[in-house]
Amino acid sequence: MVAYDFISKNLMRAYLNWSGGKDSALCLYKAKEQGLIIEALLTSVNKFHDRISMHGVRRSLLIQQAASLQLPLYTIELPEQPGMNEYKQEMSRTCSLLKKEGFTHAVFGDIFLEDLKKYRETQLAKENLQCIFPIWKVDSNKLMTEFISLGFKAIIVCVNSAFLDQSFCGRMIDESFVNDLPPNVDLCGENGEYHSFVFDGPIFSKPIEFESGEIIFKEYTSPKNPDGECFASRPQSLTGFYFQDLLPAQSLL
Repeated sequence: MVAYDFISKNLMRAYLNWSGGKDSALCLYKAKEQGLIIEALLTSVNKFHDRISMHGVRRSLLIQQAASLQLPLYTIELPEQPGMNEYKQEMSRTCSLLKKEGFTHAVFGDIFLEDLKKYRETQLAKENLQCIFPIWKVDSNKLMTEFISLGFKAIIVCVNSAFLDQSFCGRMIDESFVNDLPPNVDLCGENGEYHSFVFDGPIFSKPIEFESGEIIFKEYTSPKNPDGECFASRPQSLTGFYFQDLLPAQSLL
């Protein structure tokens, strides 16, 4: 039994921290399955590049996701090179807004990173918001199998070069992709090995149409923000990432 079973639904309003990727999508599906009503999405966006933080997906595709999910979208607007303090300030500002609008709970798709879970709970407690983790401690193999069997469709938009080579960037998530992952990579990419963009599945009213653009390589000094695998408690290092650019369908007309 999950914690929110003990909470009166009339007193509870929840939003989902939405990255646009696989775990967020499955988290939304499982939350609904467990009887939790999600009323909004919250996404960190790099306002300089106009793309989802860490994933590198264009804002226009994020907006299309929210429209297909039929949920209002809130964003945390971050600068080009956000530090921890900037992230905390923007997160606090946005969470305060959500709190004023009546939200009481924040939902996350985290699976097993204890330090990240603790960080989220500590930070949101300052805003009097409670955290819910619908897929916490579920086996990665089970989650991936369910994601594929439910008919979700996702493309890999970012890979960490310390774990995966460029050939994985731009691939669709399917059984072939799973079988090709090295043994040191979590199947769900929970350690930041890869990120994805979900464009179809049982939670969407219609598919998100796009075309694959170029693959680019960029290096970053971590930590950037705690929205992915980089946290204040982890040492800084220079890490390379391959990004698969996705072009919205309307831009191709």
